Amino acid sequence: MKIYNTLTKKVEEFVPNKKGFVNMYTCGPTVYHYAHIGNLRSYIMEDILEKTLLYNGYEVNRVMNITDVGHLSSDSDSGDDKMVKSAEKQHKTVLDIAKFYTDAFFKDCEKLNIKKPETIEPATNLIPEYIKLIEGLLSKGFAYVSGGNVYFDTTKLNDYYVLTNHKEDEMVVGARQGVENDDNKRNQADFVLWFTKSKFSDQELKWESPWGLGYPGWHIECSCISMKHCGEYLDIHCGGVDNIFPHHTNEIAQSESYLGHKWCNYWVHCEHLNDKNGKMSKSNGDFLTLSTLEEKGYNPLSYRLMCLQSHYRKQLIFTFENLDNIEQTYKKLKQKISKLNKDEKEVSKEKYDLYNEKFISSINDDMNTSSALTVLYDVIKDEQLNDSTKLALINSFDKVLSLDLLKQDDEMVDDELSKIIMDKIEKRKIAKLNKDYETADKIRDELLKMNVEIMDTKETTTWKIK
Repeated sequence: MKIYNTLTKKVEEFVPNKKGFVNMYTCGPTVYHYAHIGNLRSYIMEDILEKTLLYNGYEVNRVMNITDVGHLSSDSDSGDDKMVKSAEKQHKTVLDIAKFYTDAFFKDCEKLNIKKPETIEPATNLIPEYIKLIEGLLSKGFAYVSGGNVYFDTTKLNDYYVLTNHKEDEMVVGARQGVENDDNKRNQADFVLWFTKSKFSDQELKWESPWGLGYPGWHIECSCISMKHCGEYLDIHCGGVDNIFPHHTNEIAQSESYLGHKWCNYWVHCEHLNDKNGKMSKSNGDFLTLSTLEEKGYNPLSYRLMCLQSHYRKQLIFTFENLDNIEQTYKKLKQKISKLNKDEKEVSKEKYDLYNEKFISSINDDMNTSSALTVLYDVIKDEQLNDSTKLALINSFDKVLSLDLLKQDDEMVDDELSKIIMDKIEKRKIAKLNKDYETADKIRDELLKMNVEIMDTKETTTWKIK
């Protein structure tokens, strides 16, 4: 299995720290608003990665944080806390806001068939761990207290920009917002580990610490949550490309300074989803949610398919015209699969292994989902394959693609198939009237092989796709 590593800037063979076992950390949402579909593209990528690892036989320990404190409206450690700002706007408590949008996030994930991580940890759960790590950085000389806050001293590192390959004067602190000067910092690139009451006195969530009543900075949270659930050595860390700097850069700095050794081997980042106005962003209020797509009549899995048709390291342009085409493609794909019968023929091991190897080769090539979809279509079109083999392969592929390819919904049944089903039901009705129960039972069995279940009532016979 090969994957592009942001740390080395090249596609590398994946080798975990422990044979057969993968510690995987994925940055979770800041739960102050609904996730937009650009956010969800990253989580789809991470889902594909985890399922690719599982398909290859790895055991995966995937951990995700929920940021419910400390993430400010600017990456330069300035502005309002996003959670507090949302709570004030909606006249609710921060924790009420966090629960509501956390639940909404996982509902979206469920609709997109995104597997729930094994461990989900809200940032507010690990205050003692943050304090311990910060105390360790202070004792080792990597941090300092100034103006009541605790800062990480980036000048203590040989290569703070190891993840970006930039020089300090090329970077702008506050990648997404304008920079506000913090006179307490010794250096422009230094970042906050702990805020005290000297900053943002209206902060709702505060905890006692050796430096005063306050709360953790955003970056410290992921390091501690990962260390608690994955240990000192992390295999894979994921996120969107906007997390590379400063968030992931700061995670590396503080984690490796505290641990005294390399922390994470592979960094995997998903590119932006853009619309006609550029990158989708919650901060400017111009974004689409999954619920918006549903309200317009789109199947959430059509959006998943849209993401799979593009490589995760390429920017994806969203338009409704494109989604319309994908929706039709998805329906046609489901219709073709629905026509496959569970025949009595045995699965061809030779053919199964041949196509399965092609599929594995595709997903193992830096998650080339577009190529993997091509293999799927090749299976469906192959006239030398019996339906049993096709269905077995489709079922296997869908463990990674997660497009519900064998879940046949009534609306996915085309007119031709519906006519065939109704004709068979009518013939069965006539057979029963003639007391030809053998023929009636045979027709029922034929329908069952088509994954069609019929239900008899006094008035009529109804059917559904199983």
